[in-house]
Amino acid sequence: VQLQASGGGLVQPGGSLRLSCVVSGFSLDYSAIGWFRQAPGKEREGVSCISRSDGITHSADSVKGRFTTSRDLAKNTVYLQMNSLKAEDTAVYYCASAELYGSDWCGYKYDYWGQGTLVTVSS
Repeated sequence: VQLQASGGGLVQPGGSLRLSCVVSGFSLDYSAIGWFRQAPGKEREGVSCISRSDGITHSADSVKGRFTTSRDLAKNTVYLQMNSLKAEDTAVYYCASAELYGSDWCGYKYDYWGQGTLVTVSS
């Protein structure tokens, strides 16, 4: 099982980035995917998630209306489209997979994590 997050970079405030999470070793039909971020000196927080069977998404209030989560089952990839980026969105972004419900973000239990991709929003 592997998750590979990519797409981070430096962007100006108000700009956009699209992160990708390519998964292997399992099917997105059977695993939910969560996006998380961790800013320097802060705890990790959930950003968004997409459910396994029906692809329903949920976003944190801090990104609602700006970030969109989607997936391409044929490409085994989940995307995080980030628009209207703010300085406070600067963080390392991670994707993680969950087969079972639990007490973590979006009510899942995350088993596998990608390596993270750095997003820096600065002028």
